[in-house]
Amino acid sequence: MSPRRFAEKHLREMNEELERRVEARTRELQMTNQALSQASKAKDEFLATMSHELRTPLTSVLGLTELLETGLQGPLTEKQLKSIQTIHTSGEHLLQLINDVLDLSKIEAGRLVLERTTVAVAEIAEASLQLVSEQAKQKDIQLTVTQSPQGMSITGDRRRLIQVLVNLLDNAVKFTPAGGEVGLDISGDAATESIAFAVWDTGIGISETDMPRLFQPFTQLDSRLARRHGGTGLGLALVRRMAEMHGGGVAVESSPDLGSRFVATLPWSPVILEEQNETIQATMAVAAVDERPLTDVLGRTPVVLLAEDSPASAAIITEYLELTGCSVIRAEHGEAALRQAEATHPDLILMDIQMPQMDGLEATQRLRAHHDCAVATIPVVALTALAMPGDRERCLNAGANAYLRKPFNLRMLRDVIRVQLFEQQEQAKGD
Repeated sequence: MSPRRFAEKHLREMNEELERRVEARTRELQMTNQALSQASKAKDEFLATMSHELRTPLTSVLGLTELLETGLQGPLTEKQLKSIQTIHTSGEHLLQLINDVLDLSKIEAGRLVLERTTVAVAEIAEASLQLVSEQAKQKDIQLTVTQSPQGMSITGDRRRLIQVLVNLLDNAVKFTPAGGEVGLDISGDAATESIAFAVWDTGIGISETDMPRLFQPFTQLDSRLARRHGGTGLGLALVRRMAEMHGGGVAVESSPDLGSRFVATLPWSPVILEEQNETIQATMAVAAVDERPLTDVLGRTPVVLLAEDSPASAAIITEYLELTGCSVIRAEHGEAALRQAEATHPDLILMDIQMPQMDGLEATQRLRAHHDCAVATIPVVALTALAMPGDRERCLNAGANAYLRKPFNLRMLRDVIRVQLFEQQEQAKGD
């Protein structure tokens, strides 16, 4: 064989070997990608299942404690009320931990979508301070808030913005000794078009060597088993991620024993909306004192159809609604809900999404497609313990009028029902 033919043969063999290696490597990458895809899907399914399984019993725990706190079942002694409040606070804390884990998972997967609206800054501040006020009161910590200029608004996800402030305020209260101070200073800078939410405290402070680890998830600066302060180490990691998703960031200044100052800086369009802010505050004040029975909305006893497969959740919701002036019909799954809707024509349907035989989404879709207009137009409030990306949109696209994530506040449920009944009444007047 001539040197030329030998070289050509060798080159062909090398090319064939290279093609085989490329093909093998491609198959490996395809298998790896498929495995990663399956792992991601399994993770999502696991989170959805765990969310439902954890939120369902929490709905009963928080619902029962809230029902007892209202005194609608009868008066409690001071000692009993204190115990109930402790249970409720612990349940809320557990719920926050569940939310933090799920939110961090969504962010890392790129599946957390912000629901941007224009929100009054005063409303965000008030809601955030209210959520940590009880904890501060127990430690005799003074809470203060300043805002300059007044009447500011910001475009962002209201719930996530409150989550940022609550995590910062919660940390400040947690690491501040009894009798200390915690403050929230809010300032808008028209020149830089930014707004700063500064949370400061007179707490234990942070050493310079610990600063780099502050915003790492699942990291506690004091990781000893006997540490004085609990927590998962997710709060500050979520604060930073949420701020970045809003186009901002977080900075910190601190020294041991001299307190800390965390500043979340977000983009801001310097428009002062004093009238809007006053309207929001007035609306909040009216909602806070509106304890009238739901019979006042329709001038009669509203009939609510509750489609819920959890006996514990159904019992709590039923008792609360009956005590607030409603008549409640029960259905344990979607098919039963459709039959009851056809037979009784309720004023409103509370539709759980996770139910056997027929889930709430399918039941709502069938309801909206019903030949009887009186049945097809019944207001539906979706109730779900899944709380995964897209749940709200799926419920609304199926035909629900409103959406509540479990566990929900019973007063919030009452207010949502009140709004839906009022809108139904106004629509009937227009027709």
